[in-house]
Amino acid sequence: MAAEHDFDNERAVWDAYAESVWKDVADAEPAFRWTQYKEHGPGPELLGEPASVLEIGCGTGRALAFLARQGVEARGVDMSPVMVAHASDRWKPLGVDFVCAEVLGFLARDTRTYDAVFSVFGAAWFSDPRKLFPLVRGRLNPGGRFVFSQPPAIPGAYGPQGMYKGGFAGPATYTYRYSHTPATWRGLLLAAGFDKAVASVLEAPKPDHIGTLIVEAVAA
Repeated sequence: MAAEHDFDNERAVWDAYAESVWKDVADAEPAFRWTQYKEHGPGPELLGEPASVLEIGCGTGRALAFLARQGVEARGVDMSPVMVAHASDRWKPLGVDFVCAEVLGFLARDTRTYDAVFSVFGAAWFSDPRKLFPLVRGRLNPGGRFVFSQPPAIPGAYGPQGMYKGGFAGPATYTYRYSHTPATWRGLLLAAGFDKAVASVLEAPKPDHIGTLIVEAVAA
């Protein structure tokens, strides 16, 4: 069964998240990593050598700021106006362009193309892949890369997963995140028109800790 997203409701979720997280990263330096663990796993080399990138669900914008410092034309889209305002104030001096929009609608009307589109625990985790992946494919230049990371699926729990924000005794704000096996992620990407796709789980740096799903796809 498909999840029925209420984007106004979800925007409230991400505004609350922005308010809670920004105070901890407001003065942080640019940083790029795919996993939830510091100094662990690959870096931006998974994107190839792009001249332009788009991050979907860009959050704090630190990854975009890192790439902008390397001379990459960096653009990010995020649903939360609170997060976009904070990130713009912090990183626009580096030339990063931030757009406040729901990602599916944004990709459907965007006229730009990019050498790479990526998501680090971002919109690729919280969007229906059957809708998202064809839109991402359409925004990539030939040979462009789509890379995303998120926690791996809990065994047996696949498809859209409902998630309340702020516990179970507060306002009923919620969103959906999507979980699949690596093989299913690969199949969804190939069905969306990508030429190549690989998906695997990188083990955590400590035994028995949660790993990181990293998915890479290339447009023909």
